[in-house]
Amino acid sequence: MSAWFSYVFIGVFVVLSSTALFFFALTRGTLIVRGAMGRSQDPAAHVYPLYSNMRLIKLIDFQPIIAAILLFQYDRLVSTITNGLHHTDLRGKKVLITSCAFGNVIPRVVTAAVKSGAQRVLIADIIKNELVHANSKMPEFAGKLEFLQENATAMKQPDESVDANVMFLLLHELPHELKGKALSEAMRVLTPGGKLYLAEFHRPELWVLRALSWTYFKVFEPLGLALWDSHDPVKQLEALGGVTCERRTVFFGNFQVVTATKNPRP
Repeated sequence: MSAWFSYVFIGVFVVLSSTALFFFALTRGTLIVRGAMGRSQDPAAHVYPLYSNMRLIKLIDFQPIIAAILLFQYDRLVSTITNGLHHTDLRGKKVLITSCAFGNVIPRVVTAAVKSGAQRVLIADIIKNELVHANSKMPEFAGKLEFLQENATAMKQPDESVDANVMFLLLHELPHELKGKALSEAMRVLTPGGKLYLAEFHRPELWVLRALSWTYFKVFEPLGLALWDSHDPVKQLEALGGVTCERRTVFFGNFQVVTATKNPRP
């Protein structure tokens, strides 16, 4: 019995260690190597290989895996955003999705936008393979979609050109100096009265979750911890001026959905 238990323990340890090493190599490990090679100035230097390599994209983008990574709160986060879109009159208007994301968030957001009357849904990402992969998920909406290879921190869209903007788990992966730029661009392209729906990590209320989250970010995604304080998205959005924010947290404060409304002109 003790031998069987030892084999199971060793097997589980090997699987977990291998998985951790795999994700470290494709996240923080990549940033370290790029920095050492002097490639940190590239506009896409912060993008992990699992978001740019098509084979890795297809390997990782499996709904149960994505749900587990987000502590099975993925559906709640997406539902909060889609519920907001369902209650918005988007007839004849444009919706922007700033940056692609794994899982079913993009098809669900597109479906909600179209059902609310959106004439066009723009999907922007700095990585072409992400756009190709996202396009493969929604053949039924081909006539409603436009895919744009753009940088979230320097959008080519005109001022006040979209009526809703969705940013799902992008900020925590951006270098600190780019977080504010991405939020500024997200609000710039919104029409007065338009809304930004932003889903992100948040500082957990429970100390156990806080300790686990802190460890995760320190090891795998060090750019994310700043969202807890110095780069809190609500503080950054309100600092822009002319923005009203509403924040909802889920799972003991571990995640947040911020709805930022661009105030109409006086």
